[in-house]
Amino acid sequence: MEYLKGHMPLEMQAQQLLDRGLVADKAALIQRLSAVSYYRISGYIHPFRQPGADGYQPGTTLEEVWGRYCFDRRLRVLLLDAIERVEVAVRTQLVYHFAETHGPFGHCREESLDGLKIEEYIEWREALIVETKRSKEAFKEHFFKKYGDSHRNLPVWMVSELMSMGSMLTFYRGVEKSIQTRVASHFNWPEELLLSWLRSLYAARNICAHHARVWNRVLGYPPGLPHKNKFPEWHLKDEDGKNLLVNNRCGIILMICRTFLTQISPTSRWHERVNALFAEYPTIPVADMGLPPDWHLHPLWNPS
Repeated sequence: MEYLKGHMPLEMQAQQLLDRGLVADKAALIQRLSAVSYYRISGYIHPFRQPGADGYQPGTTLEEVWGRYCFDRRLRVLLLDAIERVEVAVRTQLVYHFAETHGPFGHCREESLDGLKIEEYIEWREALIVETKRSKEAFKEHFFKKYGDSHRNLPVWMVSELMSMGSMLTFYRGVEKSIQTRVASHFNWPEELLLSWLRSLYAARNICAHHARVWNRVLGYPPGLPHKNKFPEWHLKDEDGKNLLVNNRCGIILMICRTFLTQISPTSRWHERVNALFAEYPTIPVADMGLPPDWHLHPLWNPS
């Protein structure tokens, strides 16, 4: 089917939303649409649609829709902050144990990452070479000025500072299980669980970094949960027998970040900033985030 929709002026975009039942001052709505596109903001209006109709629920206001947009934007910033700290902490342990086992240039030998297929390793190495050439970091310039006559590659602890989170995730997948186990043991988790969490955090990070809607999104990479016999707090149920936490929504990412930060940054006030954000927007439906109504009292968020 051919796509026939064309350009629509802002005034017409605003009128279409008003005709569908959005309660708003037209001038204010046009101003919002000039800052945030119709297509983008429609993702936040969509939950207000009436089933089987082309209009919105009675009383749907621009103020409420814009509040969800603002909440989501600030939530993304908080998630990026936490995920960055987790990424740095995991990368630190990974590089430490890898260098201990394979030396400073072990990453240049494909047998040191035998968990990757040869084509995966080549792609990973080529990406690091590109990032190294592109980098303007002072440590890179200093290394090659002093050691460039003998080395074409940075030591692993230097090149790791140029790795993207995706590259770090590939690195973790590629190293032998004994290194994965040592890294995961530092955080008191099995290596398979840590890998699952890193994949989910990476996916969530990409959503946030690309400014996409996160608060009510279904995650493409739901994280695994710890074993319920050892970690029953991850499997608490409500009075109807349903899990309090849904593992394919951003609420579980908040809980994972909280769990990590409790260990790697015990003095962090990140959770207080999250609490303050939710308090500022009390009408946000937390069920769409996979959280129970009293989520802030959950033992994972509020450990004793």
